[in-house]
Amino acid sequence: MLLFPPDRFTPGQQTLIPQGPQPTPGGTQQASPPPDEPAEAGSGFTDGVRNRDAGYAQLPPRTRRRVAAASLLRSLLVSVVIVAGYFLLPLRLDGAAAVITLVGGLVFVAVLLAWQIREIARSPYPRLRAVGALATSVPLFLTVFATTYFLMGRAQPANFSEPLSRLDAAYFTVTVFATVGFGDIVAVSQSARAVATVQMIGDLVVVGLVARTLFGAIQHSLSHRE
Repeated sequence: MLLFPPDRFTPGQQTLIPQGPQPTPGGTQQASPPPDEPAEAGSGFTDGVRNRDAGYAQLPPRTRRRVAAASLLRSLLVSVVIVAGYFLLPLRLDGAAAVITLVGGLVFVAVLLAWQIREIARSPYPRLRAVGALATSVPLFLTVFATTYFLMGRAQPANFSEPLSRLDAAYFTVTVFATVGFGDIVAVSQSARAVATVQMIGDLVVVGLVARTLFGAIQHSLSHRE
């Protein structure tokens, strides 16, 4: 610190001279920014697409629409491929193929759901990723049972009230999933009823996932409106 010269202070008194830049006569001193003030972001941070850690709600509206459309289009294409494969691919017509299809298909769906759940937890847009995952998993789940019913009906027509084509098997699968129960196609044998029971239980799990996802999306939307 600096002190006044001896001729400018009285004995027994010391006056401190403030350090730092002093204002000039007729001028203004430029204020320095607070030390804890964040630095301005560069132009590279103004685009929401480049910031993958930004939440979906913080993205620009055009970017949100583009991301949502890309996700839904990708899920739609996967669903179309699954359905087309069910109707077009050749199937081995015997009882063992039905059991292998059911067990292998359910294991594959379970592994796919586990992988999708992990990806949802890591995704910067988890709810959007969850909707896309359900749009892929539900058609695959239904296709597994439709293929099983078709193979069971071809291997043993007495399993159902009438012979099943691929469309009939898909129709029966959807009626069980939707709990409509028209009664025009009925599982007759014990094995067919056991498979239908397994589908009913699986339907409850899938519907629970859909309801949880939609409820979470509604809560997210309401929280951002408040």
